[in-house]
Amino acid sequence: MADNSNLTAEQTEKILQFQDLTGIEDISVCRDVLQRHAWDLEVSVQDQLNMREGRPSVFASDVHTPAVVNDHSAQHVFFSPPRDNSPNSVTGLFKYVVSLVLQMCYNTIASILQLTFRLLQPDPRRYVTDPVGDVMSFIRSYEEKYGLQHPVFYQGTYSQALNDAKQELRFLLVYLHCEDHQDTANFCRFTLPDPEVISYINTNMLFWACSVTTSEGYRVSQALRENGYPFLAVIVLHDSRMTVVGRLEGPVEPRELIVRLRTIVSDNEVALIAARAERFQRKSVDPRNFSTRRLRQQQDQAYLGVPLRSPEFREKLQREERELQKQHRKQEIQRQKIEFQKHIPDEPSSDHPDAVHIVIKLPNGTRLERRFLQNHSLEAVYYYVFCHPASPDTFEIATNFPKRVLNCTPQHDGNKVLTLHEAGLRRREVLFVYDLEA
Repeated sequence: MADNSNLTAEQTEKILQFQDLTGIEDISVCRDVLQRHAWDLEVSVQDQLNMREGRPSVFASDVHTPAVVNDHSAQHVFFSPPRDNSPNSVTGLFKYVVSLVLQMCYNTIASILQLTFRLLQPDPRRYVTDPVGDVMSFIRSYEEKYGLQHPVFYQGTYSQALNDAKQELRFLLVYLHCEDHQDTANFCRFTLPDPEVISYINTNMLFWACSVTTSEGYRVSQALRENGYPFLAVIVLHDSRMTVVGRLEGPVEPRELIVRLRTIVSDNEVALIAARAERFQRKSVDPRNFSTRRLRQQQDQAYLGVPLRSPEFREKLQREERELQKQHRKQEIQRQKIEFQKHIPDEPSSDHPDAVHIVIKLPNGTRLERRFLQNHSLEAVYYYVFCHPASPDTFEIATNFPKRVLNCTPQHDGNKVLTLHEAGLRRREVLFVYDLEA
């Protein structure tokens, strides 16, 4: 979560309304979307709903295609051998090894022949004339053959999908479809239609797909250099560049696909948080620039041979220094809000036997509800409250009656903070947050 301290009450209210209407949990994402739409709530919501239906946002563009870094050494690579050749026995292992060697030889020879053929007669797929048409024709043919149960297909070009993923700071999942491959049918009939797969992909990333037999799909295939099918690639903004951070090749069961995608997302979420913070810093006016400059100018005037200054001038100078320190402290707190988000554990399901449902009331009347596990540390509750935009900077958390202040503050001296169970928090609790600076 980046610095929200400079937001007006109206902007904060729009962020909360946008969050309710779209279901986006990350406040930073909500704020970024509203900022890009000049705080027009209706347009922002409509744009997000369009993207959920697979339509490009108003920021999507084919004019400036982000360059994609495809560094294999820095990627998560998951490869599954074709099902027919999986080594389930000694015979199966032998067949798999022989098949792998033959496939490598075949690919080498095929590549040489293809290169020779292309020199004599270029592949017509190299000329992309209607990229949107290629994508939409693939979607239609896919749904005709495999049905309507699948993650939401992005209904735009690869370049538009890259731009949207970059602007929205979201993961982009690319699927290259090869109809003739032996494992494609099972993947499209059993893996992609799985409800949990659909839910996870729709919630966490944009999903772009195309057939490699089309010009647009072939162009992307040449850029990503896939080696097997079904092929998936995960792309995200990393170090200011769109980067392939994961590759999945070969057949995969629904549960295993989710595990692999979660691994890739988990290891690269920090990059998105850093990108959001950097973007906010670029858009925001840093008060230190003006305060420091003005303070230095006044100090120069005060000490470059100028006679006495009035007490009022010195008092004003002191106020400037205090204001500068205050701004520094606010920015440090907002930096911590970004960093501490990684310490908030995943919310357990409502039917988990150890789940503790906690209602938290903030000083401004905001009511938060969240589930934790009994073995979670009280620090988790502290981090959850601290990272909320309506949370005071310095606070304590206490039970209602009898009032009992909980020691939730993270300890840096090696002392252990109690778990919820050790603190006596059971099935359902109501906690109050008190602003220590009020």
